[in-house]
Amino acid sequence: MDIFETVEWIKSRISFEPFFGIVLGSGLGGLSEEIEAVDRISYSEIPGFPKSTVEGHKGEYIFGYMDEVPVILMNGRVHYYEGYPMQQVVMPVRIMALLGAKNIFLTNAAGGLNRLYHPGTLMCINDHISSFIPSPLIGKNDDRLSTRFPDMSSIYDNEFISLMHQSADELGIPLEDGVYLQVTGPAYESPAESRGYLAFGADAVGMSTACEAIVLRAMGVRLAGLSCITDMAIDNEDLPITHQEIQDIANLCSNHLKSIVKKTISKIYSEYKSNE
Repeated sequence: MDIFETVEWIKSRISFEPFFGIVLGSGLGGLSEEIEAVDRISYSEIPGFPKSTVEGHKGEYIFGYMDEVPVILMNGRVHYYEGYPMQQVVMPVRIMALLGAKNIFLTNAAGGLNRLYHPGTLMCINDHISSFIPSPLIGKNDDRLSTRFPDMSSIYDNEFISLMHQSADELGIPLEDGVYLQVTGPAYESPAESRGYLAFGADAVGMSTACEAIVLRAMGVRLAGLSCITDMAIDNEDLPITHQEIQDIANLCSNHLKSIVKKTISKIYSEYKSNE
């Protein structure tokens, strides 16, 4: 079953067109409780769909309303380190766009490289580095999805970035700007690698998001990105980290992240409705 057949299969199950899509990262699934759900589809139900195997990633699409905004939530993502080809890793976000979500919010838990950050810092992603992972666009190009050589000069939407900062200011929540770097994982970074990524220009490092952003921008989707810094990847020689600790910190900053995401999406939707 190809991706367009999968989309038709989902459409046969549910009649719902989302305005916004949201991808929930590790420990950030609490945002799903803010949705007035009208339907849910587990990844395990969808023929040929990759399954999330990571703790903290439930693995389902949730369709519903965030206040008045029709949204689709990806509650849990799949990762390259789980053994899937990169084209399958990005399949879930491509499907969100093909179902109608032309605006998508990517969230993640990330390791801090910027020494001004600390666990619990929220970082608005204003650019990314994907040089350490295989491009999800490698292979035969499908012109129905994107051009062969899509532009990546402005991946994260500047208007969305501005509205995210407005929302954070109104909520009284500190929000940094920074560059996110994706690696394959699943091992955490060595101290030397972290120093190298910092020298490369990255403020945070993680194992997702950039590959999703590439295919979504290639499809013409407008993007916002938000990282929860769950640990300091830099200068961590004496501070070994575990996945459980990362989930715990993500849970602690979940309320602030949820508030920023909800308020930002509300502002974007209000502007869209006023321009109709």
